[in-house]
Amino acid sequence: MEFADKEYLFLILLLIPYFIWFLLYRKNGEPTMRMSDTYPYAYAPKSWRVRIMWLPNALRLITFVMIIIVLARPMTHNSWRKKTVEGIDIMLAMDVSTSMLAEDLKPNRIEAAKSVASEFILGRPDDNIGLSIFAGEAFTQCPMTVDHQSLLNLLQNVRTDIAATGIIQDGTAVGMGLANSVARLKDSKAKSKVVILLTDGSNNMGDISPMTAAEIARSLDIRVYTIAVGSNNLAPYPQMVAGTVQYVNLRADVDVKTLRSIAEQTGGNFYRATNTGQLKQIYKDIDKLEKTKMDVKKFSKRYEAYQPFALVAVIALLLELLLRFTVLRRVP
Repeated sequence: MEFADKEYLFLILLLIPYFIWFLLYRKNGEPTMRMSDTYPYAYAPKSWRVRIMWLPNALRLITFVMIIIVLARPMTHNSWRKKTVEGIDIMLAMDVSTSMLAEDLKPNRIEAAKSVASEFILGRPDDNIGLSIFAGEAFTQCPMTVDHQSLLNLLQNVRTDIAATGIIQDGTAVGMGLANSVARLKDSKAKSKVVILLTDGSNNMGDISPMTAAEIARSLDIRVYTIAVGSNNLAPYPQMVAGTVQYVNLRADVDVKTLRSIAEQTGGNFYRATNTGQLKQIYKDIDKLEKTKMDVKKFSKRYEAYQPFALVAVIALLLELLLRFTVLRRVP
């Protein structure tokens, strides 16, 4: 903790003359009574009021000190903290085309992918992780960051209706999704750079082919782990018909050959997930990736911390007044 106005702390030195006055002159101002002999009172028991006569003065001193601390404006430390951690740079490339609403994975492909990816992110607190999403087009949902709470919030906001509502074109631009992730990793200083590409379809959109994007990734020493989601059988897919949801059966159209080639060319692995359990195991396997040291800066937010001291000052002042005007009231 530090103080924004440290000069106010010098006011505490005023306690020195107060103590001198209290010790030397305080008793001269006390009311007295002449007695012929005080010997009988030498061994008289002291009442509880006599025993707490010092308390109002102590409360006054506490109030004084707390007010000075409040005036000095105590604040938390404000700085960047730098530390070296073990981690890698990872970009998650996730397919958000409308076919990801198929319900062969529970509750559907997109929600299962988001849930398992969230667990993966939480399990790697020291990694730089980003998120790229693609359908017929690709864009970065979240750049690489160690602020995983923000990343998780953006991941939970991922929906397939951005393609259905025309915000981006529907389709499956695997090459564009991979290229966008590679672009985010090209300036990375980490020794290990990884793209985890998840899709349920084959490339049918975009200006960059998947193999061209894979070649770029290989030239930049970026490993690509490809995940094909979707069962080998027909999968129930919801469609809106006359204002109601009806299900049709769709067959998974995954280009396994291309995804396998991308992984082999870049030194990664290809996985097939036909259910949520397999998808979880795939992310656990990827979680065993090698790690490399990197520097991370964390920001400690600065805020005013006077409230506890102000509260103590108010309570001490009220207690002093209560004691002085009730049980310790003096006459005259």
